[in-house]
Amino acid sequence: MRDFLKQTFATLTGIFLFLTLSVTGLTVLLIAITAASREASSRVEKDSILTIDLAQEITDSSLTNSPGEVIGQALSGSSPRNTIALRTVLETLERAAKDDRIAGIYLSGSINPAGLGSGLATLQEVRQALQKFRESGKPILAYDTTGWTEREYYLTSVADQVLLNPTAVLEFNGFSVETAFFAGALQKYGVGVQPIRAGKYKSAVEPFVRTANSPEAEEETQKLLGDLWTGFLSTVAKSRNLKPEQLQTLADQQGLLMSDQAQTAKLIDKVVHEDEVLAELQDLTGESKDKDSFRNISISDYARAAELTARRPYSPNKVAVIYAEGEIVSGKGAPGSIGGDTLAEQLRELRLDDDIKAIVLRVNSPGGSATASARIAREVLLTKQQKPVIVSMGSYAASGGYQISTYASKIFAAPSTITGSIGVFGLLPNVKTLANNNGITWDVVKTGRFADSTSITRPKTPEELAIAQRVVDRLYDQFLAIVAESRPIPTQKVAAVAQGRVWSGTSAKSLGLVDELGGLEAAVQAAVDAAKLGNNWQLEEYPQGSSFETRLLRRLLRGAEQATARDPLTVELQKLQADFRVLQLMNDPLGAYSRLPFNPWIK
Repeated sequence: MRDFLKQTFATLTGIFLFLTLSVTGLTVLLIAITAASREASSRVEKDSILTIDLAQEITDSSLTNSPGEVIGQALSGSSPRNTIALRTVLETLERAAKDDRIAGIYLSGSINPAGLGSGLATLQEVRQALQKFRESGKPILAYDTTGWTEREYYLTSVADQVLLNPTAVLEFNGFSVETAFFAGALQKYGVGVQPIRAGKYKSAVEPFVRTANSPEAEEETQKLLGDLWTGFLSTVAKSRNLKPEQLQTLADQQGLLMSDQAQTAKLIDKVVHEDEVLAELQDLTGESKDKDSFRNISISDYARAAELTARRPYSPNKVAVIYAEGEIVSGKGAPGSIGGDTLAEQLRELRLDDDIKAIVLRVNSPGGSATASARIAREVLLTKQQKPVIVSMGSYAASGGYQISTYASKIFAAPSTITGSIGVFGLLPNVKTLANNNGITWDVVKTGRFADSTSITRPKTPEELAIAQRVVDRLYDQFLAIVAESRPIPTQKVAAVAQGRVWSGTSAKSLGLVDELGGLEAAVQAAVDAAKLGNNWQLEEYPQGSSFETRLLRRLLRGAEQATARDPLTVELQKLQADFRVLQLMNDPLGAYSRLPFNPWIK
């Protein structure tokens, strides 16, 4: 009874909070903003340490959940994601480097191994910003009690002092991609899948029809991982005054290093206990050693404190940043996906807005619906004919993600961006065997030979497969034509670099698929230069960021942050959930898709 009353009270409290925020409207909002900003500013004390929790997922854009959605998440027992926008991180680090109140940075925690937000390209931009902070003369300390994988170490290796607890371990064994194959399970339960594809390397169909990688899939993945690993070794070696060959030897001969072994290998500076790290941080803040904490402010709180003062002076000249993040789907889309209709309409509105002088399209997508991708690409082309459109590729901008990028005035990618994958595929499932094994049969009456060709109750005939293949081939030919028209690649070479093959940003630049290696800020500056705005411009982001009510609710209802899941079983289940979510989002009206062959689970 007590639990029931507690749950009822919590529900009523949430509803009351939502209604209060909705009804009181602007007055409460202004009061809350004023109070919150004053409170945040008062928390930035002199000689504070800026703390960065690596468990906080770095996404391209702010979450846009409505207050009702946030409350719904809380009432259902799920915790809102702990995220921070990439531009917020970059701008905050730049501001902190010049802020006399910030004495240094403290990095700690572990990245969610199943999180896609903080991908390698995103981490690369954050690392570069941390390097600039360090060059300002302020120290960076990195420490953890349990240890890091390569992704955390990629960031923490930039620190002046890289520290680990005596019981911690450092994983240093290289990158890998492990693909789940479902063909055996589908056959076991009587589900048939007939694949159609265009592109020698378009291996997105393989998990449903094979039990292991094809030679082509293994070849392209090995090349991709090789490029990413080479960049990782080069960057880390420079920070640690080592040679890439030394790091490769460590990966091949040790793989997992205890903290003392990591120190001997010069991957970290010291092995210390938590109290010793606390003492070092207190030295930086000038505090006495009789306290169990140090003067600090989280990067999220510091960003909020600087939010009002960081704005540029008003300008009628706007540079729009549009975030295209997630699977590309037909229709309006949903949170975490890119709706073809929604993004196309957004581009059209900004194209017709005379105040918008240039557009940066930030793409962080593995692709998806072929028809939705084509529609978005058309809007990019029309927009480019009126004003500059600069694409900034995130951790992955491949297949349909590349298609919506290729017409841009200029394309920026990170060296570790996963891109290319120019190809099209389709999956034609049927449940005939599964149904027959359970006593279910169908009979059909029709007026045309192909009237029931879309049915999943039987396999497709050779003639029906030929029709579907023609559709896929046609979409692939159109994709190739778009690339040939938009990129400085000889027409006869377009097909050679396509074929559904995945490339790193480094390789893509050498092939002409992208123009420059650089991050989001470089793309914004390129847009400003292309529009000849000088310093007279203002940035606007789309979709619009979360409202203050949403951010306040998320902060109030999040409660204690959930620990990052690190056990292998939970991580694998999270990956499978993401794989199945991809299937749920496959809604192309033609059943044709331009998508990466795998979820980028690089570890």
